[in-house]
Amino acid sequence: MEISAQTLAGLTGPVLRPGDPGFEEELAGYQTAYAHRPSVVVGAADAEDVRRAVAYAAAEGLPVGVQLTGHGLSVAADGGMLVSTRRMTGVHVDPAARTARIAAGARWGDVIEAAGPHGLAPLSGSTPTIGAVGYTLGGGLGLLARQYGYAADHVRSLEVVTADGRLREVRPGDELYGALLGGGGNFGIVTALEADLFPVSTLYGGQLVFDTPLVAESLAAWRRWTAGVPEEMTSSVTLIPFPDVPQLPEFLRGRYVASFRIAYNGPAEEGERLVAPLRAIGPRLDDNLRELPYTASGTIHNDPDEPNAYAGTSAFLGELPVEAIAALLKAVGPDSPVPVITEIRHLGGALRRGGAETTVEHRAAEFLVVALSGYFPGVGPDDVRARHGLLREALVPWTLGHSLNFLYGDGEHADETQVRAGYEAGTYERLAALKATYDPQNVFRLNRNVRPA
Repeated sequence: MEISAQTLAGLTGPVLRPGDPGFEEELAGYQTAYAHRPSVVVGAADAEDVRRAVAYAAAEGLPVGVQLTGHGLSVAADGGMLVSTRRMTGVHVDPAARTARIAAGARWGDVIEAAGPHGLAPLSGSTPTIGAVGYTLGGGLGLLARQYGYAADHVRSLEVVTADGRLREVRPGDELYGALLGGGGNFGIVTALEADLFPVSTLYGGQLVFDTPLVAESLAAWRRWTAGVPEEMTSSVTLIPFPDVPQLPEFLRGRYVASFRIAYNGPAEEGERLVAPLRAIGPRLDDNLRELPYTASGTIHNDPDEPNAYAGTSAFLGELPVEAIAALLKAVGPDSPVPVITEIRHLGGALRRGGAETTVEHRAAEFLVVALSGYFPGVGPDDVRARHGLLREALVPWTLGHSLNFLYGDGEHADETQVRAGYEAGTYERLAALKATYDPQNVFRLNRNVRPA
């Protein structure tokens, strides 16, 4: 349908249609493989803008999507309304209560900088430029995950606009609380949340990088090592097929490496003692482990921040035996014709204990495997989908389910089976029943969708 900007006149933020100045810029995000193509974009400046936009869309039968950075874009809008939250950047820290109120458009870097002067830190992830609210609603698997659990486990309240155009405050004990924390944006647009902060000012962390001949051996050694580390130690390994291009440092060009990422909340001297078995594996291409302020925690993973075209998949594993490592390397290792960046995150600890009220599940998992591949000449969506399928198939004997927060791209294949695998038995049905109560017309369906029962 034709949507006139005048029908949404009076909002604080802009209302943009295709062809309007600023429309394309408002849609731009980290994912470039595809993008939202809505009939109208509301550049919300505050919660009232969101409320009015959703009320209008629901009355007109329009589907509604929401975007800040576009990192986790799953299903692209084709028509309908997109609510852009990039103007809603407020962060308020209460150092006495050790909490932060985080608006929908704030990024983790904003929260880290606001909390740091008080000796506090949020449960942020590897990338400071990602949106804090969207990350948390999907669970939020951060740098201190084994010590404190998921970010979603420490949300005190949420401010959300539901499909009826109401602005609600939701707290633990409310039936929407768990649906929002793990429900993938199916139940409304969260305009702000209040979350715990933690007394962390420094970390011991960084990377240990091993060359191709040591990849298999280092993976096996890391697997054994994880069985004995304290919960204050959160680690992962990323297997990276570096292209042979002049833009890279010479020591990385054309190599398939294992990069171990370490975040230890404790004295540097103890961190050095704990990582000694990993250093003993052999010579490193890089070793930058050191004490650093939490405000520099984004340098541990040092994730790239340039927009690109990509797709990703994931698998929660109950264990990581040597057979699983061999199967993984056979599917996506150095001989793979499709380059795959594969991360294995060590779970357990507080991740297993928290979140009784959330729908962030598969907490019995000991590891999470995340695979990411870019699209470029000679490697397209079909090639990537097939190779990621081989990886999932290879890991079936140890797989408990997958993480909806780490399914990137490939939105046309986001069917109900895929969504159900993000939850344990019975959870999808409970969410579908709540969806029928709070969004019976499925207004919020531009996502990994839970359909109303």
